[in-house]
Amino acid sequence: MTKILISIVGPTAIGKTALSIKLAQHYNTEIISADSRQFYKEMQIGTAAPTPSELASAKHHFIHHKSVEDIYSVGDFEKEVIKTLDNLFETNDIVIMVGGSGLYVDAVTKGLDEFPNVDPSIRISLNEVLSSKGIEPLQEQLKVLDPKSYETIAIENPHRLIRALEVCIGSKQPYSSFLTSKNKARSFKTFTIGLTAERDLIYDRINKRVDNMISEGLLDEVKSLQSKQKLNALNTVGYKELFKFLDNEWTLDFAISEIKKNTRRFAKRQLTWFKKNTDTLWFDYTINIEIVIKAIKDLK
Repeated sequence: MTKILISIVGPTAIGKTALSIKLAQHYNTEIISADSRQFYKEMQIGTAAPTPSELASAKHHFIHHKSVEDIYSVGDFEKEVIKTLDNLFETNDIVIMVGGSGLYVDAVTKGLDEFPNVDPSIRISLNEVLSSKGIEPLQEQLKVLDPKSYETIAIENPHRLIRALEVCIGSKQPYSSFLTSKNKARSFKTFTIGLTAERDLIYDRINKRVDNMISEGLLDEVKSLQSKQKLNALNTVGYKELFKFLDNEWTLDFAISEIKKNTRRFAKRQLTWFKKNTDTLWFDYTINIEIVIKAIKDLK
């Protein structure tokens, strides 16, 4: 029997975790997380990681298995997930994968593209710009060199931003030009389920989620990581804004409003990325689980 990976995608705060758990329980299987921010054990509230009760509802992999101080690439993730899937498929015909990190999802389902080698000094100089002037000049540089990547990659993530820029500068070609449609051979089939809603509703859910994070203690979580704020893993939405408050650069209200704004922007880029996959079955976020199960059965 063909082994099947059910990949659940969609913008942040849309309800992917809840659907993944329902499907895992229905198929009596396990869940792979493809949310690159939920890898880090120190980042729980600000990444909307599954709660202890959710984690107990179905076995999860790649949740809180790394420290913010660890160096962990999308290539490492691809290798580890494929190995984990090989093991899981020995006893399961279906495995669930869930996450909003498009590059990490694609790494598992399609494999990573091959990029040219570039002069290491380019990355060093870009990191110097990041350190001295912040992330905005780098974002503007990518907008000029590769507008397509500017619209689709997580430009608030300095690691991915600098990776795209160093390829643009080193090869004198857009980073996006190296993104091919050649997929690696996989030993399983992937069915992709997308959850979505009207944009205003998505934005409202995001705003409410941020308010909930603040009430659950996000500021204390960020405060406990303040001494490590220069680490790449922590230069991300929900953390970088509150570091600005803790460093007396912004007021708390402004920092919270920036978290909401930047999360909304992130959700827009997520949808742009996931819409590229024309095979995705899209459902409204309120969809009944039985309809999703029937759609999966029809695909088989």
